[in-house]
Amino acid sequence: WGNAPDGYLPDRKVVGRDYALTPSMQPLAKHKDKFSVIQGLHHRHSVEGHWASTFWLTGASRYGKPGSSFSNTISADQIAAKQWGVDTRFASLQLDCANAYVNGHGVGLSLAWDDQGKPMAGLENPVMVFHKLFSAEGATLEERQAAIAQGRSVLDALKDDAADVRRDLSAADADKLEEYFQSIRDIETRLAREEQWLTVPKPTVPGLKEPEKGLVGIAEITMMYDLAVAALRTDSTRVITYRQPVQNLLNSMGLSVEQHSMTHPSPGPLLEAAHARDKQQLELLAGLIDRLLAAKEPDGSSLFDHTTLVFGGNTRTVHMVDNCPTLVAGAGAGLRLGEHISLPDKTPLCNLWLTMLQGSGVKVDAIGDSTGTFDELQA
Repeated sequence: WGNAPDGYLPDRKVVGRDYALTPSMQPLAKHKDKFSVIQGLHHRHSVEGHWASTFWLTGASRYGKPGSSFSNTISADQIAAKQWGVDTRFASLQLDCANAYVNGHGVGLSLAWDDQGKPMAGLENPVMVFHKLFSAEGATLEERQAAIAQGRSVLDALKDDAADVRRDLSAADADKLEEYFQSIRDIETRLAREEQWLTVPKPTVPGLKEPEKGLVGIAEITMMYDLAVAALRTDSTRVITYRQPVQNLLNSMGLSVEQHSMTHPSPGPLLEAAHARDKQQLELLAGLIDRLLAAKEPDGSSLFDHTTLVFGGNTRTVHMVDNCPTLVAGAGAGLRLGEHISLPDKTPLCNLWLTMLQGSGVKVDAIGDSTGTFDELQA
């Protein structure tokens, strides 16, 4: 989204609350006071124009690890999950799409990367998400307890075997072994979490049924949004990312164009298709905001009042990696809403992540190439 040069982003000369929505942004008109558009953001290390999601939440340098042709670091969502996830069944929820590269994404298994910079797998369709969140366990309590015990036994054996070879390793190999041990520790944490929730039934959501199989594009994204809101309402998790199926969306709109072609729009069918895609994505986003506003808390506030939502990507027209299209909504992080904010070119996108995390109460001093928080964005 945001690839059509005159379709999504407002005129940078008109800032504040009185800016004009572009034609593609019209579906968000009723919510204009509930979101802000930010321009001028970028990742200084990100130069891969075809990897629109790989470094979006990390701001890492692909070559940041000596001797490696690829590396990444922890993503902003996982920094939040480390603090918020201790009280929920799932520390975080990664929503994804099948055939990620075809659907416009680069390296990775979702938008999320763990504290070792390793990709975290995502759930690729609404049926998978529904069963993870709300389906009753198929195995008995005793069977699940036995599976966790067996998992711990296997991990203990792996740790013993690895410890035996530690003393004979070079420094580089010792670093690799430490990554291996960290992976084991991560699995141990996951097993402990599963054990903690063994006797707690999964929640039910009135009116929410198992999604139809094979949903594509508009119906697929709509259902993913429904499930995301249900996950937040039931406090199953407090951290969600979603890497969307752009090509599937185009197919469901009846547009016989390839999503990559629209990153090189020219006057005519490609540009018209890019505008139509942006408008459809923002119509779906408006529906998500509607759902968050309609979900009421006991004190009369809405789920929207306690949520921070970012809609964006790491590239724009013709794979440019500057001025990353960025929209923020929700009152959860105390951000200024209802404005068009134009920052100096090449302002670190990671400053936004830092501002959001700190505004949401997450204890973090820096992320990626951040240089500080945004006074311009704080309410």
